[in-house]
Amino acid sequence: MIVFQNHLIEQQTILGIVVAEGIRMDAAPPGFEEDLGNLIAERGKPLSEEEEVKRGAVRDMLRNGRFRPTGRSKPASEYLLRSAGEGVDAFPRINAAVDVCNFISLKHLLPVSIWDLDLAGSDVFEFRLGREGEAYVFNAGGQVIELEDLIVGCRLSHGESIPIVTPVKDSLATKTVDATTRVAGAVYAPLGVCPVDRIEAVCREFAGLLEACGEGAHVRSGVVPPGETCRI
Repeated sequence: MIVFQNHLIEQQTILGIVVAEGIRMDAAPPGFEEDLGNLIAERGKPLSEEEEVKRGAVRDMLRNGRFRPTGRSKPASEYLLRSAGEGVDAFPRINAAVDVCNFISLKHLLPVSIWDLDLAGSDVFEFRLGREGEAYVFNAGGQVIELEDLIVGCRLSHGESIPIVTPVKDSLATKTVDATTRVAGAVYAPLGVCPVDRIEAVCREFAGLLEACGEGAHVRSGVVPPGETCRI
């Protein structure tokens, strides 16, 4: 079992968690290409009023202390939305697990993180606000994101809380690689517009797609409300 702690009480952030083991990075779910293409075409259209409300609520969820979700610090879901508006050829494609993650993020307009559990080297993770001075490299070019007051997911190891993911950009250190077989994913959602049952449904969809990434995959999911701990 893997432990997930949600300390984002003031932010009223609900976490949807998916854990998948025995998956392959080169095994996309059946029919995924068509489904993704259709979604990208749909997201090229203007958002509905309800969707605009959700997008605003996600930004408000990230607006804490010194952190402002603007410019290059926008939620990852907004980056994907912009890419979808440029057409299928502009949409990022990485590997089966990340592509599924991006599909869920684009479809539900919520930021989603995914990381390699073996590279993380922990079975306990906590989500909190970033502390002064915290930062990590997020791409192969060595670019760094400052994490102070940003929602961060951290691996707990030997008493240390080490940030590895955020709703904006995930750490290079724990990103999936070709050999990845075990991943965890986190959906970040504002509780005010995303009740528990809705996030449970998002997680079931997320889990179902990851389970289709290779034969013999084992997937489980759960929801962690603000202030609670869940074993998944």
